[in-house]
Amino acid sequence: MASALFRYRVSLVLFIIGLIISGVTAFPLLHELRLLCHWLGIEDPSRYAELTGLRHWIGFVAHGLEETYAKFPFIAYGTDWLAFGHLSIAVFFIRPLWKPLESDWVLKCGLICCLGILPLAFIAGSMRGIPFYWQLIDTSFGLFGAVPLLYCLKMSREMQARKT
Repeated sequence: MASALFRYRVSLVLFIIGLIISGVTAFPLLHELRLLCHWLGIEDPSRYAELTGLRHWIGFVAHGLEETYAKFPFIAYGTDWLAFGHLSIAVFFIRPLWKPLESDWVLKCGLICCLGILPLAFIAGSMRGIPFYWQLIDTSFGLFGAVPLLYCLKMSREMQARKT
């Protein structure tokens, strides 16, 4: 049982770390986009129309954030709340670390949220003009997040069966 519990906890810790990283990286979006522009060789994001593919999209987003933050810095407050949401959700997964046999409901709620990413990304993404390939990247967070949660749910059921 210790081995199963260890694997369960490692999987859940990876999920929690993913939530924390997603949250923390939502704070410095403009800085991150500037860094990404540098890596992709985009010297002037305002000239995004001259770019193609991923470079066009990243330049367009960087330019949009530059303009928006310069004129309306309070808009960044929305992504601050997004970050806080990720960090807050991570807190809920601490209990299953210590009481896995009593916490399946947390894992199931997490799975529902992972599933909910799919319609959100495809519906809202289409409405907001997000390129389809970027919508796929967004949905991958739900798909990759579901993997450790499904594994933990399976492990908790196995541990429960061994206990009875």
